[in-house]
Amino acid sequence: MPTLSAFADEISQDPQAQMDALEANGIKFIELRGALGLNVLKFSDEQAADLKKQFSDRGFRVSCIASPIGKVRIDDDYRKHFDEFKRAVELAEFFDAGYIRIFSYYPPEGRDVADYRGEVVARLTEKVDYVSNRPVTLVLENESHLFGAFPERCAYLHSAIPSDKLVMAFDPANFVNMDVQNVYQTCWLPLRRYVGYFHIKDFKYGEKEHAVPAGQGDGNIPEMLRDAAADGYDGFLALEPHLGKAMHSTGQTGPELFKVAADALKQICADVGWKV
Repeated sequence: MPTLSAFADEISQDPQAQMDALEANGIKFIELRGALGLNVLKFSDEQAADLKKQFSDRGFRVSCIASPIGKVRIDDDYRKHFDEFKRAVELAEFFDAGYIRIFSYYPPEGRDVADYRGEVVARLTEKVDYVSNRPVTLVLENESHLFGAFPERCAYLHSAIPSDKLVMAFDPANFVNMDVQNVYQTCWLPLRRYVGYFHIKDFKYGEKEHAVPAGQGDGNIPEMLRDAAADGYDGFLALEPHLGKAMHSTGQTGPELFKVAADALKQICADVGWKV
């Protein structure tokens, strides 16, 4: 059976308020993207230690360091960015998180990111090599307007880097935002073999600023999770609802709307035969 987790910073920046809402919805795993008004990579060692204690005291665990690694222009300072990646790995090991979320780079201004496929592969390969002997798996999200925004490019990356240290974080809403039609047929079916993580948010075509509960948009989430159940998927389903507001690197949902999002996902899980 899969496990529910959540981007708790959509609820609040206060860790205790995050845990209150998650606990009320029966979720004990956190996609650690932000807290205390900071992105996860900006935590000091002291802040990280205090946060880990708060989580542990209430029985919570971190499923993934939801970093912004790779969500930058490919002509930015890569060595500096790779140092930030190393920090993400340190945090994953510190929080006993088995996963780190990464991305596949924006193009330089005025250029087509497809022209940089070789550089994208080289950078991802370096990251995969760095964690080869560490208890960490990289989850590559299909994010809008990056190299891996379209299904054929996602397939290219995963086939070019065939490692069990790199899996796809499948986000159906981001394909909808890129106006990829029939997400089930054009995205899920060809990418199914690479998927090792799910980000659960849903959108309707033409409404990029207004997310809807899972199953109420055009992301074909029930159909995909039905397949995943048939495949024996037992990884994480990470709620990233964006029901209040969708923003570039985060979202807002709040405790009340978070319950709406959690209930919608739980109903889909029940429909496909999962007890989560």
